[in-house]
Parts: sequence; C-alpha cells; structure tokens
Amino acid sequence: MLSYRHQFHAGNVSDVFKHALLCRLLLALGRKDKPYFVLDTHAGLGLYDLQHDWSEKTGEWRKGIARVFGRSDAPEALRPYLDAVRAENPDGNLRFYPGSPRITRRLMRDNDRLALCELNRDDCAALQAAMHGARHTAIHNQDGFTSIKGFLPPRERRGLTFIDSAFDEADEFGRVLRTVKEAHSRFATGMIAVWYPLMAPSAMAAFARSVQAAGLPKTLQLELNVHGEHFTEHIRGSGLLVINPPYGLDEEAPPLLDWLWRALSPDGEGGVRCEWLVRE
Repeated sequence: MLSYRHQFHAGNVSDVFKHALLCRLLLALGRKDKPYFVLDTHAGLGLYDLQHDWSEKTGEWRKGIARVFGRSDAPEALRPYLDAVRAENPDGNLRFYPGSPRITRRLMRDNDRLALCELNRDDCAALQAAMHGARHTAIHNQDGFTSIKGFLPPRERRGLTFIDSAFDEADEFGRVLRTVKEAHSRFATGMIAVWYPLMAPSAMAAFARSVQAAGLPKTLQLELNVHGEHFTEHIRGSGLLVINPPYGLDEEAPPLLDWLWRALSPDGEGGVRCEWLVRE
C-alpha cells in the first residue's frame, strides 16, 4: 500500500465513476432522519491539486473529470457529484479534485459520523489538513483492512463501509473479499461498496464466482469500461460492488453510467454493466 500514491491518478475515469456512485449511496442514506456512519478504509489525501507534477505527468484527469466538469447536459443524478467538484473550484477553472473524504463529508449531515483511515504517514498528514475542522470526522493513520474490527459495528446501526483499495499487491481480490465478509459479519445492516479495477475477463469471471459463493446478501455489480479488451496501457475500466444497495439503485445507475460512458469513451469502446451477482 505504501508504494501507491493516488496523486498520479486523481480525477481519472475511475474516480469519476466511483465518486458519482458514492454520492448516490450517501444521498440514499440521508433519506432517513436517523444518523448514519461511514468508514472510508483507504481515504488518501482528501484533496488533490491537478497541477501537481505527478498529476501533470500522467494527465489521467484530462480523460476523466475534465471531460465532464463543464458539461451543462449532465443528468440530475450526476449533479451532486459535479457540485462537489465545482465547490473546490469556485472560480470555474478546474484545478482541485476532491477525494472521497471531502465528497462524503459534504453530503453528510451534522449528526452523521465519518471515520477515515490512511496508512501512508505523509498522505495521512495531508488528509488531516484537508479535513481540518470537519464535523464528526475522525482520521486514523492505519491499515484500512484492519480497521474493520475496530470500527464495525457502529453505534448508529446504519451506514456505509467504503473500500477503495489500491490493488497493488498479489491476491488483492481475495483480500478484499475477505474484508467484505468480515465487514458484513460485523455490520449486517450496513451497506458495503467496493471499488475494483477491470482485469482480464477470466480473472473478473473468477472474482464474480467468488462473490456469489461468499454467502453475502443482495449484491449489485456496476462497471464502467471505456476501452476495448485489447487495451493494455493501463486498466480498461473499473467496477463497484454494492452489498445491501439502496432501493432503486439498479434502476437509477444504468442511465447515469451510460451517460458517463458516452462522455468518457470518445471512441465508443467499452460499455457499462449493472447486474445482480446475488439477488434477495
């Protein structure tokens, strides 16, 4: 984990995909009056300067958030996410990109609690600065995978565990699935959202089978792929598993993802997926 630095990838296609969906999950939690809890296991910096040398080196944000930031035809379901990005750039010029901590805290209410975990010491210090003064927000310099035992179940009995691993170690799919099972065993009433990169089709089929065999409750699989299967420069796209998804997400997500695909895949390659891996 320590070798991964998200500054290189901030605002890319995967960020747009997962953060747009994260907003929908948070808004669903906010429909009920009772407070909720969010655990972000791999929080990162919290806020990214897209003019940083690392961001400029890869330029990934130019193919991601830059392609949707100024769009006036975005669907209503995407507006909370775009509003979160625009709030960091009040002059209208795209420079700063909010990570999941700032997006999450923006959509949470005064009485909702947020716990953020970041293993990299320098990144955690930057996260502390980015979240300075945030209400009901605790920041911990620790491994997000081990945080499950310390934070779940929360006293609220409602909430979301957001797992956004770097996928830079061997058997990361297995590690993530073990973490999901642990989170569900401790917090069966909560939602779990897990980001993952799209690998070779055979690897993804094996991952889907392992999820189906894990004994989890209803699980929705959402994916956005902006490249053809021949693409090898970097990941073709990414997915989000949502365990215990909010009612109606399976109908709300497809048109949102279709719009994003058309905006982010100028060559028309790839596509979207919204399927139940585990039904009720």
